[in-house]
Amino acid sequence: MSQERLIKLVTKGDKDGVGNGHVYYTTFNNKNKKDPSKRYEAKKFNPVSKSHTVYTQKKK
Repeated sequence: MSQERLIKLVTKGDKDGVGNGHVYYTTFNNKNKKDPSKRYEAKKFNPVSKSHTVYTQKKK
């Protein structure tokens, strides 16, 4: 896996804050982003809170 395309996604948890700080690592092509100031967001399953939560891109 290419380390230059690797990004870290962190969640704030569900509405009660359960699962806060859970991390996903994924690859993302930053060259095709329309607005480079925006951070990548994705809705993924959080195994700690056992629900789907929003993950946002964090700086490495």
